[in-house]
Amino acid sequence: MPSHRAFTSHNVVLPGHHQPVPATVIVDVSAGKITNVIQARSTKDQLPDTDLIDVGDRFILPGLVDAHVHLNEPGRTDWEGFWTGTRAAISGGVTTVVDMPLNSIPPTTTVDNLDTKRSAAQGQCWCDVGFWGGVIPGNQTDLRPLLKAGVRGFKCFLIESGVEEFPCVNENDVVLAMDQIKDTSTVLCFHAELERPDTHKFDLHGKNLSSYDTFLTSRPEQLEVDAIELITRLHQRYPSLRLHIVHLSASSALPIVSAAKASGLPLTVETCFHYLTLTAEDIPMGRPEFKCCPPIREGSNREMLWEALMDGTIDCVVSDHSPCVSELKKMDTGDLMSAWGGISTLGLGLSLLWTESRRHGVNIEQIVDWLCVQTAKHAGLEKRKGQLDVGYDGDIVIWDPQAEFEVTKELLKFKNKLTPYEGLTLSGRVEQTFLRGQLVYDCSAGGFVGENPVGQLL
Repeated sequence: MPSHRAFTSHNVVLPGHHQPVPATVIVDVSAGKITNVIQARSTKDQLPDTDLIDVGDRFILPGLVDAHVHLNEPGRTDWEGFWTGTRAAISGGVTTVVDMPLNSIPPTTTVDNLDTKRSAAQGQCWCDVGFWGGVIPGNQTDLRPLLKAGVRGFKCFLIESGVEEFPCVNENDVVLAMDQIKDTSTVLCFHAELERPDTHKFDLHGKNLSSYDTFLTSRPEQLEVDAIELITRLHQRYPSLRLHIVHLSASSALPIVSAAKASGLPLTVETCFHYLTLTAEDIPMGRPEFKCCPPIREGSNREMLWEALMDGTIDCVVSDHSPCVSELKKMDTGDLMSAWGGISTLGLGLSLLWTESRRHGVNIEQIVDWLCVQTAKHAGLEKRKGQLDVGYDGDIVIWDPQAEFEVTKELLKFKNKLTPYEGLTLSGRVEQTFLRGQLVYDCSAGGFVGENPVGQLL
């Protein structure tokens, strides 16, 4: 078997180009790195000692980086796990996920807990996996040791997280954490919803608990606005520290973000596939699989998120894959108010965004920027992930933009097969995924390749 593998196509998405171009990407499979990019199609005669994969007109993309995933293992492995979650990721062209610090037990709030999580992940990962650390009350002295141990950054909640082992922080906790990491290059991420003492408490008396309108009214945009006002105010005290807003859903917070960015603060923002593809008006009665926090909002809000994404106010798009068992989703009763809030998406994101993007005139280069380049940069992986360039990991996706498929339970690779996307017809299908030059997923050949996953812990 040749030590090098070359991928050639009429349509390769390369950095610095505004459209796919004919090119050949050469990977040293033993090292797992891209060694050359030829801006022309190549033939076997031109590369005699190389395993040449010619995909014709299908697209060659860099592997996606999903920087917001809940894999939940150990502790809640019945919700999801490294084996099932990373298989779902790789089937959708996601070659790197960054695991959130909560929903597993223990949470990633100390080095010992990180070691426990890494031990659980060993030998189970079909894609590469990085880890976020967590900020909770009282663990500020754990942050620098966690950085030294390799976490990609930190996440905190400004509202109750939904799990008791990961409590939310107050303003003083945030300041203590920022003071610990202010002279580093890391990033502090915020679940940006905040209930102020004077916030009107939502009264459920007489409300229909199966109505999405009831849930939506209970999580108003003002919670996000108040949180982001606090974050940007604190950011002015630590202007060199990178801060990040996870899963922004409220368009009314966008002016605050724009002002902070215009002032020069290193603030970045993500939104999610569900906020860009679903609308509150279309959610049926009694369907908890649509519940997430912050919530999916109205169609007019969705359009403003798209505008912010296209003008750079929002930097990137992630899944926030946050599954649970069906009992916690209250599928039997349809009670949205007591159901677990989280949407399962792993494996579908690229197709979801491509399908919706056609209404907005978005091209594949923009999508690659949002799903690969910017997410890798956010997680501090921009020197090895997210681009087809020399020295980067040979993470390659073969993609057919014209293919269509229906989302069925049988198609879903994650553990608990509950998703609001079931029944939708999506455009754009991942045909093959290569991790560091090795074929790990082949749609036409029945799915996953090999019995032993080759993903690494980053």
